[in-house]
Order: sequence, then C-alpha cells, then structure tokens
Amino acid sequence: MSTQSNEKRDVRSGAAARGLRVAIAGATGAVGEVLLEVLAERAFPIEELRLLASGRSAGGTLRWRDREWMIHEATPEAFEGIDVVFFAATGALSRDLAPAAVERGALVIDKSSTWRMDPGVPLVIPEINPEALDAHRGIVACPNCTTIGVAMALAPIERAARLSRVVVTTLQAASGAGRDGLDTLQAERAGELAKSSPFATTLHDNVIPLCDALAPDGFTAEEQKLRAELRKILSRPDLPVSVTCVRVPVAVGHSSSLLVHTERPLDPVRARTLIADFPGVEVASDPSDVPTPRDVVGRDVVRVGRIRKELDGRGLWLWQCADNLRKGAATNAVQIAEALIERKLLG
Repeated sequence: MSTQSNEKRDVRSGAAARGLRVAIAGATGAVGEVLLEVLAERAFPIEELRLLASGRSAGGTLRWRDREWMIHEATPEAFEGIDVVFFAATGALSRDLAPAAVERGALVIDKSSTWRMDPGVPLVIPEINPEALDAHRGIVACPNCTTIGVAMALAPIERAARLSRVVVTTLQAASGAGRDGLDTLQAERAGELAKSSPFATTLHDNVIPLCDALAPDGFTAEEQKLRAELRKILSRPDLPVSVTCVRVPVAVGHSSSLLVHTERPLDPVRARTLIADFPGVEVASDPSDVPTPRDVVGRDVVRVGRIRKELDGRGLWLWQCADNLRKGAATNAVQIAEALIERKLLG
C-alpha cells in the first residue's frame, strides 16, 4: 500500500513558471477548507490568494500557510485580476457568479452541479478525460463526489471490455451534505438536536435511502446526477445505469457496490489487473483486505476490492471507496487546474 506522502508527491504538478492569482468561492465551507489543504500539499503555484464567502462570513479570517487571510464577500467585483476561481459553494452562487468571473478573465473550476450537464462545459476527471479541457469556454465542471469514485473504478473496464450495464448502490457519508451534514451527525451522536439537518430523518444509528429530493419517477436528484454524469464522463450517452443512493452515519468517505456487465468477456483476474494499473486507483491486496471509508480518509486514492464474478450471470461485482472531500471534491478540482496548466490552457 502506498503511503499518503508518496501519493501526494507523485501527483504534484510543479507546472507553472509563475504563480497564479487564485480565488476560492466558498472558502469557509467543508470543501473549501480541504481545498486549501490540498493546494498547500500539492505546492500549487499561487502568487495571490483571495478567499471569498457569503456576506455573513466576510471580514473574518482563515489561517493558511502560517498566516491569517482575510475573507471577502463573493461579488462580481471580487474576481477582478484573478486567473482561476475554485467554486466550492452552493449551486446558486455558482450560477450567479461564475459567468461574472469569466467575463473578468478568470477560468472557473466549479464543484457544484450547476454546470455539469451543460453541453458547452467539460465535466472532467483528469485521469479519465483530460482532453475534454481543450474545449472549455471559461468554465470547467467537477463531477459529483460520488460519481468520481465510481467512474475511476469503471473507466479501465470500459476501455478494455466496454460496459453494457451498470448497477450502483452508494453508501454516502454525512459530509456529502456539506458542513450541515457533518454538524448534524455530530449533534445526533451527542444526543442533541441538530440546528439545521439536511437529512430526511435521523442519521445516527440509521441509514437513509434518500440523498436528495425525490423526482416524480421515484428516483432522487442524486441518483439522476450520478447516472447522467457517468454517461457524460465516459462519452456513453446511452449506457444503462441504475442507481440507489443511501446516506450512512459515516463522517467522511463514500462507498459504492457496483454490478458491471460488459460487451466483451472479462474475468475477475483481468479486471483486477486493469483496475490496479489505472492511475489514482488502489486495488486491495487480497480478499481479506476489504476497502472501507476509514482507509481512504485523508487520502487521494480510490480503493477497489471484492472483485468477483456474478454467481448467476457473466457480470462482475466491485466494491469502491473514496474520500468525498478530497478526490471526490477538492483534489479533483486542483488536478483539473494542474491539467489546464500542463495543456497550456492556464497560466
């Protein structure tokens, strides 16, 4: 198993000749804070940093790289002179302000769902489809935190044997619902009433088979997002994908159970080799090494295990875990910026 320090050293870009003027919209949120950690760990080239948040957070400070940084209100004027903006806030903020940032010459990397399915906006996981960045028009979308781990596990299988059907059941951590989700789980564990819960019912000592609002067809928005995003990332608009998303009482780390059918035969041994060779993925060493959310917290790898043949068919079962705040959000966004630098599209 690779150490955390090796993972980070191996994937640093060190790419830009000059520092960039960087803004983070949503700097005080759960993803924003991890984004700052990742930028420091990967030695991302920053000449100027501008931390942005809502009006109620403006005027406060955040500590980063041994100094206090002032938090400013996220307004159109705040993007003047900025090279790249990481949006780690609500979809409403991204919808309102991302175009304003682009108009002022900034390149936007957005973590919300606002732009993901826009046909003019690339939806990118750098290990899978970095070439999609070449068509950007100022905004690049970062996939859903659940989608990233699932896509990383499936991409090598798609390339070798072409997927014909995928069935996904996710087990999603409380932090997937942002800081409110983490605060709610912490309060419930302490026997307290959460101030503002994003969940349909109590999460502590429970599982909730609803991760978002229900649509008329009985599926949730989270389930629809995973299906649509996976199709876009893999360039498979008609790929059959069935999804059930479940919220579990885990602080950090999304997991998923995947049933995969392929057009060309693929046995578990070959699948294990293909997945293990894919960048950013770590395959469990033996059947007793079962990937869990605890294994991936604070790490940037997607762990895959329990690769086995379907008992009554020709499909394969897989189990996958990833840190939803790092590779599922902040790290993928920074990797997008690094890929843009490498492709001479930024800096």
